Amino acid sequence: MRSMLVEENCLYIVATPIGNLADLSPRASQVLQDVAIVAAENTQHSRKLLQYINSSAQLTSLHDHNEREKAGSLLAKIQQGNTMALISDAGTPLINDPGYIIVQLAHSMGIKVVPIPGACAAIAALSSSGITSHNFKFMGFLPAKTVARLKVLHALQNETSTLIFYETPHRIIAALEDLLAAFGPNRKICMAREITKLFETIRTDTIANLLTWIQANPEQQQGEFVLVVSGCIIDKNLSTIDSTAKKIITALQEEGLSSKQISNITAKITAINKKILYNYIIRKI
Repeated sequence: MRSMLVEENCLYIVATPIGNLADLSPRASQVLQDVAIVAAENTQHSRKLLQYINSSAQLTSLHDHNEREKAGSLLAKIQQGNTMALISDAGTPLINDPGYIIVQLAHSMGIKVVPIPGACAAIAALSSSGITSHNFKFMGFLPAKTVARLKVLHALQNETSTLIFYETPHRIIAALEDLLAAFGPNRKICMAREITKLFETIRTDTIANLLTWIQANPEQQQGEFVLVVSGCIIDKNLSTIDSTAKKIITALQEEGLSSKQISNITAKITAINKKILYNYIIRKI
């Protein structure tokens, strides 16, 4: 392939593989070979990638703890005629990774910013989940502590967009348990684990079923996770269920009656359609 001449006064935002080095695009490879400097989140990790493509670019660290103080000096090097690319440890830079500060500053300094598209774990998981992708929200990692995590999830209970979360192996069970508590057992969820790697798993089910399955399969609790959760389906008919009906339903549930019995009794008392009541009850359980 003929060498690509990278532009001066330009910051390249280069997506790198998330597990399979073969996913690095020819254009990304050429840019990383041609630039003088590569700013990386973890230089030791990224050195392996540059060695793989025989790039002699100078590696420099740019991460959450030094980006604010280092961004200006790196961009000054671009203005001095050096060519530069920004990468993260894996996937597309800035997606739950550092880079926002230097990219924002580059725009303000009149430095051209050029994206070199490629792998992104969130998008890969969404595209393979079977869950609607027309409208989605990327939420990054959930809070590490249970109380904070539940607070975030309860605030998202009525969110109609598909939700995408990243999760770690040591918190995956706790995260699924809290998703179950906040969203109920029947919400659809996809667990995408170790995407593009040898032991990749893509599994879509209800939250309750997925939690049971992963608890029974300890080998599925390892690796890097993306969780894609379907949005809340709002039934306009449910707005007819007033506070009186809700109190009746709660009281009957405390007596241990079935959902069908509760909907029949509540319908007789309130004159609300029993099918509407039944749908409300099973979503509430």
